[in-house]
Amino acid sequence: MSSHDQLQRFLLDNLHIRGAVVRLDESVAQVLQRHPYPEAVQQLLGQSIAAVVLMGATLKIEGSITLQAKGSGPLTLLMAESTHRRTIRAIAQWEGEVNDQQLQKQLGNAQLAITITPNKGARYQGIVPLTEDQLAPCIEQYFRQSEQLPTALVLFQQGQRHGGILLQMLPQPGQSHHTETDDWQRAVQFLMTVSSEEFFGLDNPQLLHRLFHEDDLRLFDEEPVEFWCTCSEERTLEMLKTLGQAELENLLEEQGAIEVDCQFCRQQYRFGQDVIHRLFGKPTQH
Repeated sequence: MSSHDQLQRFLLDNLHIRGAVVRLDESVAQVLQRHPYPEAVQQLLGQSIAAVVLMGATLKIEGSITLQAKGSGPLTLLMAESTHRRTIRAIAQWEGEVNDQQLQKQLGNAQLAITITPNKGARYQGIVPLTEDQLAPCIEQYFRQSEQLPTALVLFQQGQRHGGILLQMLPQPGQSHHTETDDWQRAVQFLMTVSSEEFFGLDNPQLLHRLFHEDDLRLFDEEPVEFWCTCSEERTLEMLKTLGQAELENLLEEQGAIEVDCQFCRQQYRFGQDVIHRLFGKPTQH
């Protein structure tokens, strides 16, 4: 894993603002090498992965957060997932030619769904329409609409390297809602001055010091980010079981075995009759 693959959270204590910086290299390459993605799709996937890791940095639960957009354009699916362990996986599906990174053009009529899945507790999903050509403002809209949290997000790319910075205003004691302060607006203005060259040319302490040297900046330890797929033989069998015993028995008769490929990591699973029979306890009687 490259040293570039890391997330670092920070606080601007005096401004009641939290933030995070992510830099991705090898972890994204691990995702992209599994499918023959067009260049524009590769870049959109890289942006999505950077965004979902930054969103995951705001969660206090153990579990995963998934960003998913389904559309009617040539790009039919864009999906990225990050866990509290900072593992990532992602996938895209397309039909025809995807030749630029404008979301509305490539996805067509689409919605952005953000799903938070705790290891314990109920799943939560928020949905916002894709009304922008870039991913960052769509995610800012999600936080305003679903979380009522003023949020600023910038994403960067340089070749196959991706990254981003997220700022979020924290609740202040005694306030029932979030009012954007002058300090918040100043911090966002500083954030928007960062260029791609500056982002990739400076390390996190240098970059954040340049932006917020007048504020009480507190940096947390870097957290490594890596590609990791959550598929397993057990989970695959659980999915197959939902198809029902009769359906699986028919597939066994037709094919001799049931084969399943994980779309995320291309891992192949093959199950014979004995495994399927054990799954249900006994075979269907014909």
